[in-house]
Amino acid sequence: MTDIATIRARPTGSVRGSLHRASGLTAALVVLALVAVAAAWPALLASRDPSAVHPTSRLSAPSVAHPFGTDELGRDVLARVVHGARPSLEVGLGAVAIGLLVGGSVGLLCGLSRGWPGALLARTLDVLLAFPSLLLALTIISISGAGTGNIALALGIASLPVFARIVRGEVLRVRDQPHIDGAVAAGVRRTTIAYRHILPNIAAPIVAFAGLAIGVEILTASSLSFLGFGPLPPAADWGTLISAGRDYLSDAWWITFFPGLVIVATVIALGRLSTLAGGTPWRPAP
Repeated sequence: MTDIATIRARPTGSVRGSLHRASGLTAALVVLALVAVAAAWPALLASRDPSAVHPTSRLSAPSVAHPFGTDELGRDVLARVVHGARPSLEVGLGAVAIGLLVGGSVGLLCGLSRGWPGALLARTLDVLLAFPSLLLALTIISISGAGTGNIALALGIASLPVFARIVRGEVLRVRDQPHIDGAVAAGVRRTTIAYRHILPNIAAPIVAFAGLAIGVEILTASSLSFLGFGPLPPAADWGTLISAGRDYLSDAWWITFFPGLVIVATVIALGRLSTLAGGTPWRPAP
């Protein structure tokens, strides 16, 4: 009797998996909600002026008054991290929007094209994918200049072949299904087939990848900001904050630790949410 009660009380693997997924989803949503609030209404999370200088409080360790400590000029690190959410998100969302709209359209056209036009577009994408995206972004930024908008544009252009390749692979996966062949046999126009039959079937994995790509672009933008290509002062994104504190790692670790922690938490939350939303969308395209 005791054994039966123990077996019934013990959660099954599926239940444990469901609880794990639910807890992961909840944590991801909480992190992303805080980041969204920080970007839209930063005063709700940090009432201090991120640019206010207090020489008497410089390099203060985390405390009740300054939960994230202060930097070399006495500025509140929490306020700077909160206010840095907006430019970081603007770059991530802007880059993904450009890559998804332009690259996705090219991938859709490439997947629907049969014969040599489709093959030519596919080989062109392969050539573009051979270029390192970070190097391409650095080249564009060196020409257009630093700033949030230019970083978003550069990363968006660099991500075009990636989005095009993934969308093409998803289109190839669904275009030969029976209901698509039936629509073609019925004389339905190609544009109608694309928007009514193909796009709804590839939307979930593409949206999932787009969510994951936002985190990747935020991480890449932070790397560019660390190299000095970030937003122009007095604005500062998370990468700029990390770069500003690298000279004080031994004495004031919190200047770089907390912006880095927020970046990691945001990227992991976006990845977790994307995985739960649509799984891993990448499938090798022929």
